[in-house]
Amino acid sequence: MPNRTAQIHPFVPRHAEAPVRLALTDTRIVAIVGPRQSGKTTLARRIAEDDGRTFVTLDDDQSRRFARDDPVGFVRGLQPAVIDEIQRAPELILAIKREVDENPSPGRFLLTGSVDLFKGTISPDSLAGRVETIELLPFSQAELAGTGPSRFLDRAFAGDFPGIGETGASADLLDRVVAGGFPPALIRTTPARRRAWLNAYARALAERDVADIAPIGGRDELVRLTQHAAVSTGQLLNMSSLGSHLGVDGKTVDRWLVLLERMFLLRRIPAWHNNNLKRLVRTPKLHFLDSGLLASLRRTDAAAIARDRQTLGPLLESFVYAELAKATTPDHDQTTVSHYRDKDGIEVDFILERSPGDIVGVEVKAAATALPRDFRGLRRLRDALGDGFACGIVLHDGERIQRVGSRLFAIPVRLLWEA
Repeated sequence: MPNRTAQIHPFVPRHAEAPVRLALTDTRIVAIVGPRQSGKTTLARRIAEDDGRTFVTLDDDQSRRFARDDPVGFVRGLQPAVIDEIQRAPELILAIKREVDENPSPGRFLLTGSVDLFKGTISPDSLAGRVETIELLPFSQAELAGTGPSRFLDRAFAGDFPGIGETGASADLLDRVVAGGFPPALIRTTPARRRAWLNAYARALAERDVADIAPIGGRDELVRLTQHAAVSTGQLLNMSSLGSHLGVDGKTVDRWLVLLERMFLLRRIPAWHNNNLKRLVRTPKLHFLDSGLLASLRRTDAAAIARDRQTLGPLLESFVYAELAKATTPDHDQTTVSHYRDKDGIEVDFILERSPGDIVGVEVKAAATALPRDFRGLRRLRDALGDGFACGIVLHDGERIQRVGSRLFAIPVRLLWEA
């Protein structure tokens, strides 16, 4: 796979940069949160240099000790400032709150964190009304292409696709899926080097970085949970089954999954429900937020998938989920993502909802064409929801856009970032 990160620019522009800069003009504290190595520090340094802000990283031992020992003294005199990896000294939160309450000028602090900062116990205060949080996930495909944010969601909710059209072949889709979006993985020149980095990354999160969030024993079990979750991605979540593999109960699995979610490793996708549709399954699904990391945990690569295309399905589904998650982030899009499955076994991979009665269904197929049976779940949704169903889309690994019925489209995956 070409080294797209290095070819484009030493700094790949991030779609989250404009929302961060805008938030700094009217909000006292702005927090960039996302997984480690997703580019938060690079973006924060860029803003600090442009704005003349003091930059402090709590990955530095001396700075971290000072912050923990004397948080009020640490914060005093820093403004305006960037504090990087603030989850490593949560004692600073109350000191920052005091500072911005005494001086409510906007843009006082730009924080970064590799965990969801203001959920759970890591933050002693929610900072409600004082902070705006913006996610920065690994590179989206649109960012790697050097284009603006994708218009796919807007077009989907408007049903704005041609009745028929050609997009050209997506010959490198397998490479995109197994590479993912983590910058340090993309700069490695061979698949083997990328897998080595991604495997080490996953282990480091489970064995070391989780200590920044909560005291936990059994870190080997957390590593194993990550591996079992990778095998189960795209499937209905079975806590008991995961627990039996690890020798723990379902409540422990749930607690550990919360930790992995808060580190942006994976997410539980809730089941969608609607009063017009009965007998719906209420169980969530698991999806990873980076398909490259998922491929590494599943010990596969583009060559192996090319030999057995059936293995592409779960990876492509997580790849699509990650692209959808990234598309909803920069402008604080209120689109929610869930999944649909009923007790007849009919399902739709993703339900996108912007408001009650404004629904898009997305089904993912790891094939070059979409077949009539692939629209079964979408048709059921359309017929039940009526005007509330904006459109249904089967994403496929082909070249042709085609309307196959009222508000139903077969669309190449590449339109996720080229729309």
